[in-house]
Amino acid sequence: MRRSGVVCARCVGAGPLAPARSGGGCVETADPHRSSSTPTRIASGRQGQGARCNHTGPRRLPHANGITGGGRGGPRFALRPRETMPRPPCLNGRSLWHGAPMPPRSFDRIGVATLSIVCACAAPGKGEGAASPEASAATGAKTSDGQQASLAKIVTENMDTSADPCTDFFQYACGGWLSRVEIPADKSRWGRFNELREENRRVLREILESSEAPAKSKAFYEACMNESAIDAAGVEPIAKDLEAARSVRDLDGLFAFVGRMHAKGIGPLFAIGADADYRDPTLEIAHIYQGGLGLPDREYYLEKGESAEALRRDYVAHIGRMFVLAGESEEKASKMAESILAFETRLAKSSTPRRDLRDPNKRYHRIEREGLAKLDRKLPWDAYFEAMGHPDIVTINVATPKFFEDLRGHVRKAGWKTVQAYLAWHVLRSRAPHLSKPFVDENFAFYGKRLAGQAQIEDRWKRCVDTTDGMLPEDLGKAYVARAFPGDSKQRAIEMLDYIERAFATRLPELSWMDEATRKAALEKMKKISREKIGYPDEWIDYGPVEIGANHVANVDAAEAFDFHRRMSRVGKPVDRKQWEMSPPTVNAYYNPTLNEMVFPAGILQPPFFHRTFAMAMNFGGIGMVMGHELTHGFDDQGRKFDGDGRLRPWWSEDVAAKFEERAACVERQYASYEVQPGLHLDGKLTLGENIADLGGAKLAARAYALYVADHGEEPRVVPELSNEQLVFVSLAQLWCSKERPEIERVLVRTDPHSRPRFRVNGPLANEPAFWEAFACAEGTPMHPKDACEVW
Repeated sequence: MRRSGVVCARCVGAGPLAPARSGGGCVETADPHRSSSTPTRIASGRQGQGARCNHTGPRRLPHANGITGGGRGGPRFALRPRETMPRPPCLNGRSLWHGAPMPPRSFDRIGVATLSIVCACAAPGKGEGAASPEASAATGAKTSDGQQASLAKIVTENMDTSADPCTDFFQYACGGWLSRVEIPADKSRWGRFNELREENRRVLREILESSEAPAKSKAFYEACMNESAIDAAGVEPIAKDLEAARSVRDLDGLFAFVGRMHAKGIGPLFAIGADADYRDPTLEIAHIYQGGLGLPDREYYLEKGESAEALRRDYVAHIGRMFVLAGESEEKASKMAESILAFETRLAKSSTPRRDLRDPNKRYHRIEREGLAKLDRKLPWDAYFEAMGHPDIVTINVATPKFFEDLRGHVRKAGWKTVQAYLAWHVLRSRAPHLSKPFVDENFAFYGKRLAGQAQIEDRWKRCVDTTDGMLPEDLGKAYVARAFPGDSKQRAIEMLDYIERAFATRLPELSWMDEATRKAALEKMKKISREKIGYPDEWIDYGPVEIGANHVANVDAAEAFDFHRRMSRVGKPVDRKQWEMSPPTVNAYYNPTLNEMVFPAGILQPPFFHRTFAMAMNFGGIGMVMGHELTHGFDDQGRKFDGDGRLRPWWSEDVAAKFEERAACVERQYASYEVQPGLHLDGKLTLGENIADLGGAKLAARAYALYVADHGEEPRVVPELSNEQLVFVSLAQLWCSKERPEIERVLVRTDPHSRPRFRVNGPLANEPAFWEAFACAEGTPMHPKDACEVW
């Protein structure tokens, strides 16, 4: 996926519902937990498993599991979304997948699972299966013949060779896995990314419970695990914030309260963050977006029909039960809940639809502090910036001006009692995963069971590992790298990137729709892509100022505030190009358009995606596809709008741009025709950027492998039943072997910029000539349609 500068860091995958971390967050994927659509690296976001857009607004919903992992990413494109609830589209980045437990702010990502492992994903069964041969492969310098045979066995066991690869390649490549694996009760979806992520959690847990754990991370984790102390405290840890919410009686008080909450990662009303200026990517500026919703997306408030109305009724009932737990009478709590839904519905009506926010030009309005004030002279922005601790911020992009033009009118119509209830609700919603068991259970009942279809909450240690990784990502990540990341893996990954870039360069002359000037400029942009961030940061964040004690909620507040102020203090200063938006254990990757960089955390450079001793056909089908996906984000329908220096400007000729749009429209139509459930189709426009990146990832992986073979000669067959050219595509497809519960699937179709897994396999490969040739798919078969699309 891509990063928020452009549209959210793009990731490769997408994940289930998870609540937002304490603050808001943007994930360019579909997190049910994300509430409004706003992008960019929000100051209060965190790294953690999966790239995220960091917004201080209510980007993520409360974690479905009770405790949310954090994510601080900025706008980028990630491979996959996090395993949490979908959030609003991120602005600037792309990631591979939307997979990890959802935190409130994040970017999309390509999404993979985690490094240390081995492939729990290859092991049969459900949940946390036994380690596979890939794990043992990771421990040696070479994969033995026996290990290669075991890998071949895993590949074939995951396949359904009775299926016709030219009819449904996803079934052909993943049918064995699909028939063998069930979604664990504590998950709303399950796939190979998740299997790796579970193994990664196990490694992080071992670190946190050992003497090698960093002191702050260990103390944070132990406080989180002290359930008896947390239960004894009840609602007391947030009592002062609730009382402050009930005391708001005018606009000055409202904006001061919102500023204080944003500074600790709680996101009522709107979102704010720090990221590069789209038109001057050397400068860090503030970005302000719409926000303030408790449901995954504006459409949840506006959609008609019985099912939509039933969900809203359940949301109101959930809010009421939370207020009763906080000490309100049932009658008063019920009235408060109804008024909160009405207020949030007004905010939703003023919010820009998620799909429209994909366009960076529509999100860029650098009108500065003065222009923000002019949108409504009566909004007390001075009180806001003073209360959030950064009164001198003046360089500001207002992503969604209309939202702020309407905001005071919504407050006036609601009245102060409703506004007080709304503010208290967002404090409750944000901190519920970190409070006593009754709050955790009620939070899970709605966001986990009702929205995501998750049968049971995850074990507390898993939630606490995620939260620690989210709140102190580089503190824990440093220990993770020392234990889990083989030093020579980085060099092999760089060598593979060379082949992916060569594949792109050799493809450009074949594109008849490009003129020479644009072709030359595209090649120059590719050559400028930074790929220095592989594995882990060269410089680690110093968490010295973060005070960690025995009070878990206080620790969350402290970590959130540290991250917020660290980011917002950079506004008006040069962009820090060394900053990472994913923690090292993250199984994902992202492209950041404003920095024109690809980032690959250590967590994704592991089996089954990559290993330095694997046959290169498997590596190119795995991490090679990820690399190609992220590179293509620099040239997808939004990434192409940024030049090689990360500036948002028109650098293509009008004729070439029009021809590109024609080809992109073909992809949009193709994916819009895919039916996920009866009557429920993919949104071809929302998913367009990720789909173009998936097409590019598949093409570049196959082409790069061919270049590798031309340089090094044919490899011995790894899987006797498959040619190595076929193995590239089977390895690619098996990354996406997964199942999703119907509830989370419906949420993700509405909110995730990534397509559902089956279509991330069949969609790209149906357009790929190298695939047609490898499997002898005749024109007119489902996997070789007559009207195939071609972009890059």
